[in-house]
Parts: sequence; C-alpha cells; structure tokens
Amino acid sequence: MSVEPYQTLGMATFEIVLLPCLADNYCVLLHDPVSGETAAIDAPQAATIKAALDARNWRLNHLFITHHHTDHTAGIAELKGHYGASVTGPEAEAERIPGLTRGVTEATQLEFAGHPIRVLETPGHTLGHVTFHLPDDGLVFTGDTLFSLGCGRIFEGDPQMMWNSVSKIAALPGDTRIYCGHEYTLGNARFAMNVELENAALKARVADVEAARTAGEATIPTTIDLEKATNPFLRPGSRMIRARLGLDGAPDWEVFARLRQLKNKA
Repeated sequence: MSVEPYQTLGMATFEIVLLPCLADNYCVLLHDPVSGETAAIDAPQAATIKAALDARNWRLNHLFITHHHTDHTAGIAELKGHYGASVTGPEAEAERIPGLTRGVTEATQLEFAGHPIRVLETPGHTLGHVTFHLPDDGLVFTGDTLFSLGCGRIFEGDPQMMWNSVSKIAALPGDTRIYCGHEYTLGNARFAMNVELENAALKARVADVEAARTAGEATIPTTIDLEKATNPFLRPGSRMIRARLGLDGAPDWEVFARLRQLKNKA
C-alpha cells in the first residue's frame, strides 16, 4: 500500500505537513508563514524531513521530541547539525535524547512562533513521555501515548499510569485535532471492532479508515470527540465493552488494562 510522501493542510495560522517516515512513523512539520519559523514534531528520519523542508524552501528552527525511542529521535543529530535547530523534549528523558537543548515539564512556559504550547506529561509508553498541546490552534501532538483508535504499548510505566495519561489528553476540547506518531489506525480499527462491534459510530469510522488506506491516504489527524466516540481505550465505561470483558463494576483503569493486554496479543 502506497502512501503519498506528504500531506499539507492549510490553516488560518500554520501550514502543516504530515510526513510519513520509516515504515509507519509520522513527523509533522509546522510552518508559520508570518515569522517564517518551522518546527518538526519528532525526528524519525533526517533525509525525509530535509527533503520536505527543501521542497518548500523552509528552514528548520525547532524540534519538539515526545520521547526517547529511536524511531522518534534518529534524525536529531543530522537535523540539528544542518539547521542549528533547537531540540526540546522531556526533561525526565534528557540523558536518553541526544542533542536535547531544552528539557520541559508541565510547569514549562513554551511557545512556537508566538503561539503558546502547553506541555502535558503523559507517561506510560515511556516514563518521561510528553504531549505538546497548542490550545490557541486546536492542535495536540500525542507521540506514542494516544493513537487514532488506539493507544501506545506500555513499555516503562503501568496500566493505571497510561490510563491517567490518555485521560488527560481526552479532557482537551472535543474539536482538538490529534496528530500521533504512527499510522496504526487500520490495525487498531480491527481490534476495536472485536471489542465493541455494536458501536455504530465505530462501524462507520472503520469503513472510512479502510477506504482511506486503500487509497493510500493518511488516517490522521483525528479529533478528541471522534476518539471518545470510537476508540475503545477511551471507552472503558462502555457497557458493551465491560460485558464482553466480564468486568462489570471494575474501575475504568482495570478495563483499560485488560484492553491493552488483549491488544498486545492481537
């Protein structure tokens, strides 16, 4: 299945390029046409990112890194060396992210091209994982914490920690557009149908996802409202899911944990 080399979305304030990298990663480029500043969210692959920047005559000023895994950081050294870009990422993973120039926490005051960025600490996938939320622009970059129709594997945290992290993202305004770190939606959709087949909104969405992937199109961005209506990892309160798992009366995080356990085996 082929994927177009990039997708550009025009906005009132930013130009956004959704850039496929490696097998299924995404980098997102943000360009502010007023200031001329450009940022990248994660750096999976320097050559692909440089080619996209060069094609638009953009210069990379900032790298925002969500976590330390190599498929999100492998391009940092080359991009920083070529453009002199600053590298911002989780303070808790500073020793594991080469080239980091600024470590951030939820208390950090951060901005890009005059637009405020709210840092959310979203551990679970890794212990220091952060999510970048641009409240004035209705954008959130969730890395490997929350995916379209799914969530990340829990490598360093525990299920209750990960549930708290995805819940933090789910509490953002419903029309917030979500950009995640991987194109996993089709596989996530098949799992979702197995655990909440009766969800009409999910059925409709799965049809849209299948059509998009058949056409070689990306399935993100998604939105908070759409995920809350269809993503089983944000729906542990669903009576259908609880009944299927035999977890009536269990706390939400335990339902979430069981779903993650089942997805790991899928």
